[in-house]
Amino acid sequence: MSPSKVSRPPKGPKAPKAPRAPRSASRSSAGVVEIGGVPRVDLLPPEVRAERRAGVTVRRAWMGVVGAAAVVAIGVGAAVAANVTSQADLLGAQAETQSLLVEQGKYTEVRDVQRSIDRLVAAQAVGGSTEIIWRDFLTDLQGTLPDGVVVTTITLDQATPIESYAQGDAPLQGARIGTLTFTAESATLPSVPDWLDGLTTLPGYTDATPGTVTLEEGVYDATVTMHIDQRAFSGRYAKDAS
Repeated sequence: MSPSKVSRPPKGPKAPKAPRAPRSASRSSAGVVEIGGVPRVDLLPPEVRAERRAGVTVRRAWMGVVGAAAVVAIGVGAAVAANVTSQADLLGAQAETQSLLVEQGKYTEVRDVQRSIDRLVAAQAVGGSTEIIWRDFLTDLQGTLPDGVVVTTITLDQATPIESYAQGDAPLQGARIGTLTFTAESATLPSVPDWLDGLTTLPGYTDATPGTVTLEEGVYDATVTMHIDQRAFSGRYAKDAS
């Protein structure tokens, strides 16, 4: 038995082939340089390009210089403005000072008088620093003596504002600024120890030493030497000076 033949369909007309893409497009997509395009050639020498780049750099540098100059100009302007303000304030202060000096000139005589008064007060305080009001002191001295006893003679010696008083050489003697020696008379034999006890109440009393006792024409004369210290000073001029 012969093999069976497969029947084929009858051949029809051939299908048209798809058009091919342009050769240049396919080659461009493959990274191949296009042939036949617009020619482009850079004929500038490297020196020209370097000069252009240098020009850009120079322009930027000049812009920086201009910016720095602007900042400096602003700072200088601010400093000048501050200086002008300070000068104006100074001129105003000088004008005010001058006005005050003119006003003070009207009271020159008053200031001179005040300075003279101040000098006098200072001189008075120095000169009166060793003042002792002897009238009051001798009145108090007489008051310490018994009735019938009268002070007849008095010798005074004291320090001065410019000279210190000489101190005693005997031991256990206190500092002194003056010595008072007086003689008192009494119709009866005086009790000198009682006199000495009364003297301790006087201001500035330091110590006292009895002297001689004599009898003349029925009257006893007794001598006493007393030292006084700075508590006897009145101090009134120092108070006025303060």
